[in-house]
Amino acid sequence: MAVFNRVEFDNHEQVVFCSDEESGLKAIIAVHNTKLGPAVGGCRMWDYANDEDAVYDVLRLSKGMTYKNAVARLPFGGGKSVIIGNAKEIKSEQLFRAFGRQLERLNGSYYSAEDVNITCADVAIMNKETNYVLGLEGKSGNPSPFTAYGTFLGIKAALQHQRGHQDFSGIKVAVQGLGAVAYGLCKHLADAGAELFVTDINQAAIDRVVSDFGATAVGIDDIYDLDVDVYAPCALGATVNDLTIPRLKATIIAGCANNQLAESRHGEVIREKGILYAPDYVINAGGIINVYYETAPEGYSSDASNKHVEGIFNTLTEIFARSEKEQKSTHLIADELAQEIIKNGL
Repeated sequence: MAVFNRVEFDNHEQVVFCSDEESGLKAIIAVHNTKLGPAVGGCRMWDYANDEDAVYDVLRLSKGMTYKNAVARLPFGGGKSVIIGNAKEIKSEQLFRAFGRQLERLNGSYYSAEDVNITCADVAIMNKETNYVLGLEGKSGNPSPFTAYGTFLGIKAALQHQRGHQDFSGIKVAVQGLGAVAYGLCKHLADAGAELFVTDINQAAIDRVVSDFGATAVGIDDIYDLDVDVYAPCALGATVNDLTIPRLKATIIAGCANNQLAESRHGEVIREKGILYAPDYVINAGGIINVYYETAPEGYSSDASNKHVEGIFNTLTEIFARSEKEQKSTHLIADELAQEIIKNGL
């Protein structure tokens, strides 16, 4: 399995393969860049088809965290970790303690937090073996509400840039995936007057959003064909691809999923189609911003966190303007902004 010559490797400082026979732990920790500070990024648990898919995922996500933390003006580098396996089958205190011991061995070069299929309670178990975790209950806690709020503000910024207003009355939004963050996003959108069309692999999640917000449920594959204003990908990544782009009628893509573009070239494809894209790691940075305030010397403050999250609107406004001026896709402008910050400092 090639690693160093993969484009996703991108000069990662460290990639660690972890195992523990007693607990069954199989995990990968990727530290991409620590120029701005220790690498920080969540741990996700996923039943990957093979080891190569897990490596590909953790490398992409780790680099994304470097850029996300930089553009969010946080004194963090970028890292990510994955635990391989079915969350419904392998979760145990023994496994999370074993992973905590692996984090401890990195001696602070990487701090983990919750991500897909990992809860604050799971992180608390890791914390029994290491202090190199963030997002603990009683401190910054669940980051989902902050990610949802930042994503909502990002959609507002896209509306303002493209249509000259932030009024959601009559705006139709297709939300793909209805996890904790997406549920919060749906609440913000519904409260603002948007009309919601939603889908998920979990029928209970669909039923909840339909009941709570008057959303219209659609099929998993039908979400791409809807005549809506905004497509909000909020599940796993790569849903903006060669097969889906020709089907999209939305003129804005803005959601909380990571790695929404299947390939970098798709950013230019959608720009040429007249679709305004809110780069994923910019719009979904609310959670990591909230986690940062757990480390603040003066102690955690949700007010300070919210104020920082509100900066996502201004950052996206800047990216949209630069994209239009330079006739370059927004994800490339975001990358350039991140690289400028990493090079010059916060």
